Amino acid sequence: MGAGKAPHRWGAAELICFAAAGTLLFGVGVKPPFARLLAFLALVAFRTLVLAAETPRPDADGFVPMFNGRDLTGWTNINCAPETWSVRDGKIFCTGKPVGGLRTERQYENFIVELEWRHLQRSGNSGFFAWGSSINAPGVPFLRGIEVQILDQGYAEDFEQKNGKKSDWFTTHGDVFAIHGATMAYVGKTNGKRSFPTEDRSKPSPGWNHYRIVANNGSLRLHVNGKEVSGGDDANYRKGYLALESEGAPVEFRNLRIKELPSTGADASNTAPLDPGWRAMFNSVDLRGWRTSAATASRWSVVGEKLVLKAEPADQGGRGTALVTEAEFGDAEFIVDFQLPKAAVGAKGADAALTFRGATIDLAGAEGGKFSRFTITVRAGKIRVQRDAQPAAERALAAGAPARGSLGLVATGAGGTFMNLHARGL
Repeated sequence: MGAGKAPHRWGAAELICFAAAGTLLFGVGVKPPFARLLAFLALVAFRTLVLAAETPRPDADGFVPMFNGRDLTGWTNINCAPETWSVRDGKIFCTGKPVGGLRTERQYENFIVELEWRHLQRSGNSGFFAWGSSINAPGVPFLRGIEVQILDQGYAEDFEQKNGKKSDWFTTHGDVFAIHGATMAYVGKTNGKRSFPTEDRSKPSPGWNHYRIVANNGSLRLHVNGKEVSGGDDANYRKGYLALESEGAPVEFRNLRIKELPSTGADASNTAPLDPGWRAMFNSVDLRGWRTSAATASRWSVVGEKLVLKAEPADQGGRGTALVTEAEFGDAEFIVDFQLPKAAVGAKGADAALTFRGATIDLAGAEGGKFSRFTITVRAGKIRVQRDAQPAAERALAAGAPARGSLGLVATGAGGTFMNLHARGL
């Protein structure tokens, strides 16, 4: 567990190249130090050629692939289990569990994206995010951004059968809407909360559908199976990450490609913050990556995409009930979303707490029934805690504190719910 990309590991072909070059140079009389240097330079040149060969070139229409058909290079699993996203038969496959996302490693401003998708299960739900945040919005498993809905027709059929009428707040043919802090002025048919498609063009599972998404200067238009049907203008953000959504049922994607358009000068006010290297500590499915025992099992469980601490007033952080990461961190920054039960507000032990490098860190001020996002920064001997947009509190880390340690979630008596736990090394 750590921040940033893993260091490059030389492949077998590269190591063979290095060894062969060194042997050859030594054999023709080049002294060992110079032989090693020249062999290393040859290896760097070899690697440069390999990278150049791997870099996709635009096709005749100016598009480059977003997916190489072999692995998920260029994509980042935001909050899902390792098995949620994979490659099968040259397609991106998603199990649908948990709710979460797979996003691009880099941001995009103006672009045309084309992709094909199909649900493998009736009533399946998914989506494509444009101009998204790097991690989930506070208290939800979704990004902040503009969602282009990917919904099977069975979803609407089930709604109509259950309610005796057709839905007036969603369709299964390409809705476009801003969520979790993003904004957009919708065009065409709208209820003020999303843009509805002008006609029904999507195919039900297991048929393949084609989306063309044109995004430029904060305007977005969706084309479904060859015709424009929905969209909006004046989006904020209008530069950010692109993402595929996992939301309950298996779905496949293929033939993803992108054509970047010239920048129109998106500034900090309408650009998603760059990812500083966040890595999820909780996979939203189970407790892999955490130390568990019979004691922790009596208090902690995974419900939906949330980590739930059962209330136990008699147990105020009892020994053995804290949930602790297997990974250790030095100076680091953490994001933790926490929600108190409504009935616990003002009760003894109602605030959450963490342990890290010998310190107990209180997460004070959380509201009952509402998630707060805490950002905890431990660096250069100081602990800084900020809740939402409130002023941060800072104190010193104890003298002699360990240089590294695991992060622990204290089992306070009032209980509560955690989600969206992320970490990065500093």
